[in-house]
Amino acid sequence: MSLDQIFTKLEESLSKSPFKLIEPLVEATHTFLLTPGKATRRGPHVRDNIDLKRYMFMVIVALLPVIIMGMYNIGRQTGISDFWLAIWKGALVMMPVVIVSYAVGAFWESIFAKIRGHVINEGLLVTGILFPLTLPPTIPLWQVAIGISFGIVIGKEVFGGTGMNLLNPALTARAFLFFTYPGNMSGDSVWAAVDGFSTATPLATAAAATGNAVDALHASPLHYTLNNMFTGFIPGSMGETSTLAILIGAAILIILGIGSWRIMLATALGGFGMASLVHWLAGPTATGMLSLPPVYQLVMGGFMFGTVFMTTDPVSAAGTNTGKWIYGILIGVMAILIRTFNPAYPEGMMLAILFGNVFSPLIDHFVVQANIKRRLRRV
Repeated sequence: MSLDQIFTKLEESLSKSPFKLIEPLVEATHTFLLTPGKATRRGPHVRDNIDLKRYMFMVIVALLPVIIMGMYNIGRQTGISDFWLAIWKGALVMMPVVIVSYAVGAFWESIFAKIRGHVINEGLLVTGILFPLTLPPTIPLWQVAIGISFGIVIGKEVFGGTGMNLLNPALTARAFLFFTYPGNMSGDSVWAAVDGFSTATPLATAAAATGNAVDALHASPLHYTLNNMFTGFIPGSMGETSTLAILIGAAILIILGIGSWRIMLATALGGFGMASLVHWLAGPTATGMLSLPPVYQLVMGGFMFGTVFMTTDPVSAAGTNTGKWIYGILIGVMAILIRTFNPAYPEGMMLAILFGNVFSPLIDHFVVQANIKRRLRRV
């Protein structure tokens, strides 16, 4: 009996059993492992071997460098120098968070799939891994469960599921935890209690600096140099520290045609431009975040992770080419403004992306209307 036949028989049995609630989960696993042999009988349709599950899986492939680097960094921050031992230590910290995220997310997806009479939405494949990567390694597992529940139910399912959500579900989940349990999500405690290791993150160090932020970063016990922050050997959220690993993921997304290079480039340009303007206006006597050079702003915190993996969400981002440029620049500008002028939120990128999500339909509307008016003038 083939694997396809085993899954088909199992789905038929579950549909008539008391355990039919898990039928959508089994069906999702079936179609994830094997491309369905179903096709429409009539009408024009696109012939492509990449369905939505395969599309989402490619995003996970692009996240592999970030995941591996995150595991290694967790182990390295606890004092382990051996590469494989460091990865093993990091996996012991990261994998329970990922497992809880997927398990609780699949639970809610199964319930809504059964209520609506459809299969499990494929968006869980990406949301279930993106959310853990935005969290610190010390996050309690029960908070992970609460956060992903809020992100799936309130951030996506209440709008109708994948493709209907206004906000990025993973960021919605993180924002909920950020405002509900701020002590575990920001500041010095973001990397505390990992084998007794505790220190302030680069963002927290720069925000608290009473003099030049670069001097404060270099004077940190972990020597937060530009090179260290680019490679990612620093405390922070599990998947957001290494700009190098993130850029490798960006290259994979762009080559595969999955991530929008326009949004990525526009966000980076918007952030760099606003950081340059703020740094120039603040002058040589500036302190704290205002004294940071533009390049430092790009490699610190979750700016690059958000730029590559969050802003490019095809559902919550702008869809028109011109709209993508406006959307990306808006997020980059907002992220730097929040970082530099609101000391309560030294990160900034999370709120900036959610702000961009809210305005992306309006941006696309004005772009489309402008195109219509331009074409009417030609007529």
